[in-house]
Amino acid sequence: MSTAATATAPAVTGIGVAAPNGLGLKAWWAAVLRGESGIRPLTRFDASPYPVRLAGEVPGFVDEEHVPSRLLQQTDRVTRLSLAAAKEALDDAGADPADLPDYAAGVVTANSAGGFEFGQRELEALWSRGGRHVSAYQSFAWFYAVNSGQISIRHGLRGASGVIVTEQAGGLDATAHARRQIRKGAHLVITGGIDSSLCPWGWAAHLAGGGLSTEPDPARAYLPFDPDASGYVVGEGGAHLVLEDAARARERGARAYGVIAGHGAAFDGPGSGSAGGPAGGASGGAVSSGCRLGAAAEAALADAGIGPGDVDVVFADAAGERTADRREAEALAELFGPRAVPVTAPKSMTGRLAAGGSALDLAAALMALHEQVVPPTTGTSAPADDCPVDLVTGAPRTGLRLRTALVLARGRGGFNSAVVVRAPAA
Repeated sequence: MSTAATATAPAVTGIGVAAPNGLGLKAWWAAVLRGESGIRPLTRFDASPYPVRLAGEVPGFVDEEHVPSRLLQQTDRVTRLSLAAAKEALDDAGADPADLPDYAAGVVTANSAGGFEFGQRELEALWSRGGRHVSAYQSFAWFYAVNSGQISIRHGLRGASGVIVTEQAGGLDATAHARRQIRKGAHLVITGGIDSSLCPWGWAAHLAGGGLSTEPDPARAYLPFDPDASGYVVGEGGAHLVLEDAARARERGARAYGVIAGHGAAFDGPGSGSAGGPAGGASGGAVSSGCRLGAAAEAALADAGIGPGDVDVVFADAAGERTADRREAEALAELFGPRAVPVTAPKSMTGRLAAGGSALDLAAALMALHEQVVPPTTGTSAPADDCPVDLVTGAPRTGLRLRTALVLARGRGGFNSAVVVRAPAA
């Protein structure tokens, strides 16, 4: 992509984060560079009867500090996390939607499960006390579109809005949709994704889906590309981004972390051996095995107008399951050459966050370009022999000239997505 094209690509001017290893952008990024994991024993409920007891929980989140009291009774934890991250992103961007023309700002988020904990509570009330005790807010608090709705109401975002449901790929797909709205004339769009379903009802669904690691040691439970990889850890949280028209952002003197330069998506359809089913067959898994992930990456590069040699770092999907990891590594080797580009998976410190996972990876890619450092993958000391990737482990990698990052994601059901992020033009 030329300098002129980079200058016209929509810019990310604000980032808000709620992650298991840090609440808020600064706390999270500092923890990532320290290699500090947020994977711990569950505290949100008693997990002792279950075969899996580890998760990535967002620490230190006090609902009343982030959400007006009138919203507490009508929102689930996922929406409260989402509202907090959206506000941080707007504050970080220095943007006030009230200063924009009517219908010039919107919100496009990704979500996979909606307000699961809220729904569980109301179902308990239904079966224990009767329908009169079920909250009227149940009609929307459970819904996967509720985050977009509540953010738009709170900040007066009356422009084109929506929600994307493609599981782990959702954060990337939502950002691509937001980019489309900017190109159609929107001035500003809040985008990204956050998920949270760490409650007994949600836990039953996670266990039924297969693929969770049963390893009790938090340091060994989720090991992307490792020869001992045995599954993944689920977490909550994610990130929201403020995406703006680049020219308008420059006019108001906004700082840009980077630009969304390209997007590609592909689907593992029927007959691929992966769509709708677990990775690795009977061993279970969270994602499709990745046979079309390379196609999504190629489409993203083509959309950005660049070639594989222009990519400086890859933020991997990193399933943490042997077959899926091997196929992602093979796709990267086919595209770039074996071990030809640094690869990292900071989600090893948070677990897989459903729609929030790829949004958080986008935030990590933007921060990597902004600060010229590649964050590490934790847990894994070296990739398996059948995973020919230059995995960044142990400590951050510095001394590189980082201009372009490729972010990859696979969602349950066969969704593959890739986004190219580039450093802003000088």
